[in-house]
Amino acid sequence: MGGNGTDGTTAGKRPNERLGSWFVRSGWSKGELARQVNRRARQMGAHHVSTDTSRVRRWLDGEQPREPIPRILSELFSERFGSVVAVEDLGLRAAHQSPSVSGVDLPWAGPQTVSLLSEFSRSDLMLARRGFLGSSLQLAAGPALIEPMQRWLVPTPAGEAGAAGTEARRPRRLSPMELDLLESTISMFRTWDAQSGGGLRRKAVVGQLHEVTDLLQEAHPPATAKRLFTVAAELAELAGWMSYDVGLQPTAQKYFVLALHAAKEAGDKPLGSYILSSMSRQMIHLGRPDDALELIHLAQYGSRDCATARTQAMLYAMEARAYANMGQPSKCKRAVRMAEDTFSDAGLEAEPDPDWIRFFTEAELNGENSHSYRDLAYVAGRSPTYASLAEPVMERAVALFAKDTAHKRSYALNLIGMATVHLLKREPEQSVVLAEQALGVARSIRSERVNNRLRKTVDTAARDYGDIAEVVQLTDRLTQLLPESAEAV
Repeated sequence: MGGNGTDGTTAGKRPNERLGSWFVRSGWSKGELARQVNRRARQMGAHHVSTDTSRVRRWLDGEQPREPIPRILSELFSERFGSVVAVEDLGLRAAHQSPSVSGVDLPWAGPQTVSLLSEFSRSDLMLARRGFLGSSLQLAAGPALIEPMQRWLVPTPAGEAGAAGTEARRPRRLSPMELDLLESTISMFRTWDAQSGGGLRRKAVVGQLHEVTDLLQEAHPPATAKRLFTVAAELAELAGWMSYDVGLQPTAQKYFVLALHAAKEAGDKPLGSYILSSMSRQMIHLGRPDDALELIHLAQYGSRDCATARTQAMLYAMEARAYANMGQPSKCKRAVRMAEDTFSDAGLEAEPDPDWIRFFTEAELNGENSHSYRDLAYVAGRSPTYASLAEPVMERAVALFAKDTAHKRSYALNLIGMATVHLLKREPEQSVVLAEQALGVARSIRSERVNNRLRKTVDTAARDYGDIAEVVQLTDRLTQLLPESAEAV
């Protein structure tokens, strides 16, 4: 059955009413769903998958597809409806789950963390190209996600932290220069990600992470082991972030969880809070603002006495995003003010900010806060009042990012955000100008997140203002110039 992605069970089947219900509500045609499945399959390296309208019809008739099709369908419908749509919700059979590669409730112990990081990164490197990676992965949400993450705060018993190597082996001596080089490599990867999007260097980050897990399986002096766990945590977070950027949501969540475990082994609470903020951002993207808020509050509590002002300001800004998406304007505005007030102290501490938070500049602060107001406008029924609150803050973000060649993806996202603000204010011509600028930036980077947001914004403009010439021209240009997918490489 090579390329059709089914297990061939057709005898005695009944129509899949659950899948049919989600399909009808999505508004997709069979052909559009088939194209999206193929695009996502290529993105995850499953080049053997080739779906067409007749195959979609057979799924609706009750045929059970093989992995990775169920996972792909779960991701596509989750993104379409802004909430987690599990494989079972679609009336499909979930693959057998192995605790080593699926789930988020993992043991909080150094050797197991190293083993799981090594296994997962190896699977990502070796199996993604054959379409097997993540076939048993599902997104966790609600208590199944929050409760295991709360154990980040539980102190590690003395003597249990450390590398996976045995005490009987002579500790390996990594030189300070070697450790410095590892840390500078992460900084270089972050720069590439910000400039070019997550699709361009994701596998390089995963490869570096796998090499670090090899080092962690040797015995090291405690100080060296802690630095290596910090390196592993930062690389795993970045691998998760890049996976999120190219649309590999379950893979991203798994890396974030493993990154948090590594940060705990390193004893680095501020880094742990940053990882939790990335998980929170993913939950907002997936339409789970309640989960996002819980993760941010966990991050704030865990790092309350050790995070720099810049990190605390970022956490307040993410708290505002969660409140906005929950439709709580007063709490959102309070969090925005706290983010602004706290950011004013950024850089004044005696200790310098760690590299992972230096991205949170005045431009990022304005971008996050303006998106909170924009999100409030959507939740409040496309309120022009909140759109007007967002406009000057978003304009400031766009102006600052226009001068920043190092953060092209953020520039594109804020141009798109500004375009949506003009749509909310019923100003389609201004929206088109900004969307055109965003299209130019999007073509120079590899970020499916940017591409999808741009497509959705232009689709909204076409739906509401399809009789305006500029909107029609932009829709045609988008179809012509924006590639359908940015493959994860």
